[in-house]
Amino acid sequence: MTELTATQSTVSRSFWIISVVALLWNLIGVSSYIMNVTMSEAALAALPEAEQALYTNVPTLVTSAFAIAVFGGLLGCVLLLMQKSLAYPVFIVSLVAIAIQAGYNLFMSSALEVLGPTAAILPLLIVTIGAYLVWFSSNAKKKGVLN
Repeated sequence: MTELTATQSTVSRSFWIISVVALLWNLIGVSSYIMNVTMSEAALAALPEAEQALYTNVPTLVTSAFAIAVFGGLLGCVLLLMQKSLAYPVFIVSLVAIAIQAGYNLFMSSALEVLGPTAAILPLLIVTIGAYLVWFSSNAKKKGVLN
């Protein structure tokens, strides 16, 4: 118990703040995934036809990448809060899945045509945050915060 307390006292407050904010961010991602895959027919029918196609024509690989990205990010954040070095490779897997999903949304779907160029903002933000969490966990590992 003394060893754990000594380790926790050397961890900066910013580590905890960033880890908790990242956890909240990834919980939003998980809720977005759940809403996306459980969207009712009535909700889907309320959308314009072009937007309906964005939700109904998504390849299984992309939906799977979405799940891996958000649940991997959530697991990575939990591991960060537990100060486990496994957070780093989990964030890498999550980032690869994010890249697959963002690549599809930006380059292979008609999202930019249907929703306009501002539809690129969220995928690019998600990629940036995913990359930051890979860097953050790597840096924490190098500093000995993660074991």
